[in-house]
Amino acid sequence: MRIALFITCFNDTMFPGTGRAVLRVLERLGHTVEFPQEQTCCGQMHVNTGYRRAAVPLVARFAEAFAGYDAVVTPSASCAGTVRESHPLLAGLGGAGLPDAVAAVAPRVYELTEFLVDVLGVTDVGAHFPHRVTYHPTCHSLRGLRLGDRPLRLLRAVRGIDLVELPRADACCGFGGTFAIKNADTSTAMLADKMSDVLNTGAEVVCAADNSCLMHIGGGLDRLSAGVRTMHLAEILAATGGQRP
Repeated sequence: MRIALFITCFNDTMFPGTGRAVLRVLERLGHTVEFPQEQTCCGQMHVNTGYRRAAVPLVARFAEAFAGYDAVVTPSASCAGTVRESHPLLAGLGGAGLPDAVAAVAPRVYELTEFLVDVLGVTDVGAHFPHRVTYHPTCHSLRGLRLGDRPLRLLRAVRGIDLVELPRADACCGFGGTFAIKNADTSTAMLADKMSDVLNTGAEVVCAADNSCLMHIGGGLDRLSAGVRTMHLAEILAATGGQRP
């Protein structure tokens, strides 16, 4: 299987370790992963703020960069959702060949956990992480991609982990991309509720499938000096020893 890593511009800029974690997990399972250098933003921010035509060149670039791969794997539920849901709609605003190019690529874009569980049929990736962890299902993973219990099935198979349920797990953390900027007071109130739920678990680590939401939650926890670390789920799945949380 020819696999490409779509790191996303957010991870590439701010959380490159997450991409390396995805690579370690897939290579541990015996797969070779390629990183197309031509990749860039998927256009999610443009779409979410109403600049649909400005996103079309990014859609075309994505289709070209990832053409020919059997699977495109990303550690971002929000970006995977953008490619699969928005790119086919935006393709009609581009050149004559763009809809076909997008149709050939978009269905083969997977968020990491659905690729592991649905495509590879794997729930135990050989991870070991002896820490108390809680999982926050981000809005795009929960309501967009409908990942269900795939992330939890992978986490439950991690050796040494103490996985605790997050109260009101389906509540939004308040990030929502530009929502946190445009509606700062509402976002802050939602974040306060989410942090309270995280702290009530007694977890050392809160993980999720999107670093954007983890950045929001982690920033709040840092301001409280709560001592709780945020980690992308891929980094836990990549762990093989007693890494400190």
